[in-house]
Amino acid sequence: MPGGGVPGGGGVSRRPVIAVIGAKDASVEALAEAEALGRGLVDAGFRVATGGLGGVMAAASRGARQADGWEEGRVVGVLPGASADDANPWVDVAVPTGMGYARNVILVAMADVVVAVGGGAGTLSEIAMAWQHHKPIVALELGEGWSARLAGERLDERRADAVVGVKDAAEAVEVVLGLLGR
Repeated sequence: MPGGGVPGGGGVSRRPVIAVIGAKDASVEALAEAEALGRGLVDAGFRVATGGLGGVMAAASRGARQADGWEEGRVVGVLPGASADDANPWVDVAVPTGMGYARNVILVAMADVVVAVGGGAGTLSEIAMAWQHHKPIVALELGEGWSARLAGERLDERRADAVVGVKDAAEAVEVVLGLLGR
C-alpha cells in the first residue's frame, strides 16, 4: 500500500498517527490503561495524538513519552485553545487551534486509527466523527464511558464494520497493528 502501509499515505512514507481519546476526568483504571496504551503504541512504532490536556490525554501522553521507543515528535497534542502553553507536560508537538471543541475534527482527521478509553460527550463526538470519516475505531471495554458502551457496535448503516472492542491496552496495540497491516 502507498504511504508505507498507511491508508491515504500517497506514496510518502510516514509514521502512522494513532489518536487516543477519552475523558479529562477519568477513573484510575482508565488512566492506567491510557498510560499503558501510549507507551505500547510508541514502542510499536506509532505517533500518538491526543487532545493535549489532562485525564486520559495526559496519561496517554505520559506513557508515550516514557516509552523505550520515544523520540522527539512522537507525542502530539491538538489543543482547543490558542496557546501551546496549555498542553500537558508530555506533549512534544503542541498544536494550538483556538477552535474549542471543533479541534476534535482535526484530531480525528489526522489519525489513521482512533482508540477510545472511557469518555464522555467529547469522546462520543470524536467517535462519531471517526465513524463518519471511515476511520478504524478501537474501544476499551472498561468502566461506564462511551468506549465500553460502543465496543462491538455499529453506529449506523454507513459502514459494514463495527467499533472494535478490546479488554486492555495490550490488546488495543495488537488490534491497531493488525488494522494497519503491520
